Amino acid sequence: MANYTAADIKALRERTGAGMMDVKKALDEANGDAEKAIEIIRIKGLKGATKREGRSTAEGLVAAKVTAGVGVMIEVNCETDFVAKADKFVQLADRVLSIAVESGAADLETLLAVEVDGKPLSEVVIEEGAVLGEKVVVRRLSRVEGPTVDAYLHKTSKDLPAQVGVLFAVDGEGAEAATAAHDVAVHIAAMSPNYLSREDVPAELVESERRIAEETAKAEGKPEAAMTKIVEGRVTGFFKGEVLLDQAFAKDAKKSVAQVLSEAGVKGTAFTRYRVGA
Repeated sequence: MANYTAADIKALRERTGAGMMDVKKALDEANGDAEKAIEIIRIKGLKGATKREGRSTAEGLVAAKVTAGVGVMIEVNCETDFVAKADKFVQLADRVLSIAVESGAADLETLLAVEVDGKPLSEVVIEEGAVLGEKVVVRRLSRVEGPTVDAYLHKTSKDLPAQVGVLFAVDGEGAEAATAAHDVAVHIAAMSPNYLSREDVPAELVESERRIAEETAKAEGKPEAAMTKIVEGRVTGFFKGEVLLDQAFAKDAKKSVAQVLSEAGVKGTAFTRYRVGA
């Protein structure tokens, strides 16, 4: 007769995030000892870790935090949306974010090497993935600094954690600067620009767009006299799609993002946008 109850199973599932059958088998093997059962779950999970190594991790979440003008954002991936919304996975991501903030790590390699409870964070992540029964990876880390930094997290599904995250910095402080920074961060989440300003766009990419625009115009039979104006117009259109400051503001398309920031008396200085799996 089993020397554990349904409540014990539920409690252990909540602590480990493991499946019901895995929990029951571990409790059977541990003769009802919850701590020993957790150890069994971890060991069995780690044995299967190498088998999971090549699996795809397209699900997960984005987490971010701003402290004293420094925004930190991470993406943590797993295999399924079922695990992505599990408390154990969310708690792991929160722990990784806290370590990223406290350590001051500027890149992913440094973050994963941070020692946690006598072992590198990379090992902790593997162990937690073993408990969850999936491959879990910390995919990327970003830091954005400025007088005012806004962190915006967006859920694409109400049943899942945030799938899109943005950090956006401006060069001013105060309520108006904070409001503008937040509004533009929300805009970035929706409009997904790739560059802050035109100067940030690689010259070879601009030249490629200009060449394509010219060849397209010629193929359309546009008059030679108007070619320069047509090409520059199309390149400008490219900038409006790719460059944050050139984009039409999502809340008021009559204004550019640059105008919105100017009206608030600030300039945008940096941004990062993550979408899980992208």
